[in-house]
This record gives sequence, C-alpha cells and structure tokens, in this order.
Amino acid sequence: MGDGSQVLASRGHPSREINMADAPRTVLISGCSSGIGLELAVQLAHDHRQRYQVVATMRDLGKKGTLEAAAGEALGQTLTVAQLDVCSDESVAQCLSCIQGGEVDVLVNNAGVGLVGPLEGLSLAAMQNVFDTNFFGAVRLVRAVLPGMKRRRKGHIVVVSSVMGLQGVVFNEAYAASKFALEGFFESLAVQLLQFNIFITLVEPGPVVTDFEGKLLEQVSTAEFPDTDPDTLHYFRDFYLPASRELFRSVGQSPQDVAQVIVKVISLARPPLRRQTNARYAPLAALKAVDPSGSLYVHTTHCLLFRWTRLLNLGLRCLACGCLRFRIWPR
Repeated sequence: MGDGSQVLASRGHPSREINMADAPRTVLISGCSSGIGLELAVQLAHDHRQRYQVVATMRDLGKKGTLEAAAGEALGQTLTVAQLDVCSDESVAQCLSCIQGGEVDVLVNNAGVGLVGPLEGLSLAAMQNVFDTNFFGAVRLVRAVLPGMKRRRKGHIVVVSSVMGLQGVVFNEAYAASKFALEGFFESLAVQLLQFNIFITLVEPGPVVTDFEGKLLEQVSTAEFPDTDPDTLHYFRDFYLPASRELFRSVGQSPQDVAQVIVKVISLARPPLRRQTNARYAPLAALKAVDPSGSLYVHTTHCLLFRWTRLLNLGLRCLACGCLRFRIWPR
C-alpha cells in the first residue's frame, strides 16, 4: 500500500500498525506533570512520522515546566499543554472545548493517586479521594469523549491500570480496589464498544520507579497511622516496607519503559484489551492465574512476606538479573 493508506490488521495479524499519513490523530493524556504521562506525551510528540497531535494535561499548570522542557521543539507544534482536573465536570468540558472540533481519537487515562498503609490508620476521605481520581476520573473522561468516538465509529481508549488491578497487594487495599474497579468497568465497556469500532486497552505496569513513589514510601515509613495496633504497625514497617523497597529495586520499571509499551499499543490497528508492561514481574502475577480459587496466591505471598523473607529477596534478585525469563505477550 502507498504511504497515504491505512494499514489494517488481518485477524491473524493483530500486531500490524496503523499508517495514518494523511491526518495526525489527536491524543488526550491526563496526568502529564511527571512520570508515565510526561514520558508518553513527549514520546508521541516526537514521533518521527508525526502521527499524533498530543494534548498533554495536568491539574496544576504550575508544574508544566518539566514537560515543556522535555517537549522542546515539539511544544506548540505536535504537543499542547492544557489544564485538566479529572475530578471536575467543568474542567473536563473546558479542556475538550479547546480541542479543535472537540474530537479525541485516542484517550489515555493516566491520572492517578496512590495510598499505602494499614487500613485502620487511613481515613475514608483519603480512600474516597483515591476512587474519585483513579476510577471516577477515568469514567468522567470517557463519558465526555465517547459520544464523538461513537459518532465517528472509531477511537481508542487506553487506561493506565496496574498489576494491582489483577491481584490484591497487602497494605495497598484502597489503591488495588480502585484498579480492580477500572479493570471490571472497562472490560465490560469493551464488549459494547467493539460494535462502534472503538478499542479499549488496559495497560498494567508493575512497580514503576518515580520520584513520587520514592517520596511516598519515605513519608509512610514515618507516618503515625493512628488507631492502628502495634502488631500491624510492626508488620507494615518491618516487613512490608523493606520488601516493597526491594521489589522496586529489583523489578521496577522506568516511566520511559512503560511509555514505550503504550506508544506501541496506540500504533496497533487492533490493540489488545490488556497489556502488561513488565516481563520481570510476570512470575508474581502468574501465581493468581495458576489457581483460580486464589488460595495459592494468598498463601504464597503471605509466606514470602512474613516467613520466607530471604527466599523472597533471593527470588527478586533472580528476576532482576534475568535468571528467570518469562514472556508476557507474543512478540
């Protein structure tokens, strides 16, 4: 086919890429002040084939400096920075009104917040804030762009989920629950949207090494967590936090690596429903799949964390050095 045609994937070749030389696709990304969102916006804006017009958004435009510096010459050309608070209907409407024609070809729901700690020491307000941003924020954006995508009979919705949307992680109950909610919601929606030629992809990173994660772990290590019993605090500080730090050191990915996976997914003509990003984390994620009852995952992770700490650390180091190799999607 010539350069001006769209290359469509056959059923047997879902990995074929879209070739859209005639018009760049508008990509709206939430949560671009740092981390995955920033890296994704910059990589798409610097696409050598100029296939994308990126609208990189963030709640606080006072934090746009790092993004603008990274964008370089793409700023104002293939990348535009805009204000967007995913927790506000008015902010979403205002952001979309600034996009030419209000048409979004690819929506990337990336904005999110974390919450770590013993359940008894966390307020309901803090947990509700996690859901307001991670779940309802994504739903709010999808509701806003979906009518246009349905009208045009095309679109791609990318949701930055987590492996914690597939398996619960101790002391991350509220965060994991918000990601489980995303997984169920968007898997359900995906069935309907195929009728409109609209695809959904849940991108599932494992640990991602960012300044935000480092600061969060440092803050919670000294937090008081009122109403929490001494035993639970001991398990959190002396078992969970050291294991979490080792996990990030051993199998953590960079935001750049995760962004590269999302760029690849966006380029596909028939993108998958799910895509994990970290092959080194795959053995940990596989525990739940092996035993549908969930007992194997719960008992194994319990023993590794509270009884077999040395074995856990040895296993993580083996994953880090590549002793154990797993493929998590076809090449």
